[in-house]
Amino acid sequence: MINSERIHVGVSGWQRTDWDNSVLAGPSRREHRIDRLLPYVEVLEIGQTAEAPLKPEIARLWMKKVTANPRLRLTAVLGHRFTQDRDLSPGAVDAWKAGLLPLQREGCLPALLLEFPWAFRFNRENRDFLIQLGRTFHEFRLAGEFLHESWLSDEALAVLAKYRISFVNVDQPAYFRGLPPASVLTTSTGLVRLHGRSTPDAYREFDRRASAKPYLYSLDELEEWMPRLSRLAAAAKECLVIFTNAQDGACLVNSLQLGEMLGRDPLRAPGPLIRNYPAELAAFHAPRPVQMDLMAPAFDTPKAA
Repeated sequence: MINSERIHVGVSGWQRTDWDNSVLAGPSRREHRIDRLLPYVEVLEIGQTAEAPLKPEIARLWMKKVTANPRLRLTAVLGHRFTQDRDLSPGAVDAWKAGLLPLQREGCLPALLLEFPWAFRFNRENRDFLIQLGRTFHEFRLAGEFLHESWLSDEALAVLAKYRISFVNVDQPAYFRGLPPASVLTTSTGLVRLHGRSTPDAYREFDRRASAKPYLYSLDELEEWMPRLSRLAAAAKECLVIFTNAQDGACLVNSLQLGEMLGRDPLRAPGPLIRNYPAELAAFHAPRPVQMDLMAPAFDTPKAA
């Protein structure tokens, strides 16, 4: 039986401006966005740190939110200037550390994500750079997301385990030598990121999210992950599952559905989300009555009943 208490499910992309109306609209608009999401998620990924450092005052605000809600986890994406441009200049490193270290020191950041493109294959040059990057950000609990299948080799996994870098298991479109779904554990923290399965060609580019089409996982596709999550939860201290298919709030829908499969209770969802996804969230309740909308987003996969 799956140890669901060790599994924390959440979303990336929660700071999108279009969520104000399509996902989180309602009487609590003046509340902080984290407060509005707290009833529905257990993990929030900080995505804007991929492009710019986090302001320390913002980090301190979020830290208060986490310490007041023990089950909430925050993850953050390390700047692409480090993982893709390979710029390890001291000024840039210090700027990113200044915003993230307050979260790390208080135990509010169980994973700092290193997003590598498909072109970052396992070879000697990339192995040595990964080790250098890990030493540069040694204060953090690092997690490496690799899109190329070469990182599933025994040698690659041994490097990650030796330098205490968590392996990020991914769900992505199937394409040539793309990393397949797995349940790999190289530290005490298991990680899974589900990106959707549309637009395979986009995932071979550096800026894959910019051109990826919207996607909503079906219940059957989510069910495929249950055995993998069970294996991770059995061996890991905790397992973080993050949906990144954020367009039209699809990641929050899939996060709630997976929570339902894991036995979360009560089943709650934001009213606007229930209105936009009445079939997918039929078992969920909103804080206030929901007036259903006949229009719903269109996706590249059929939705399970």
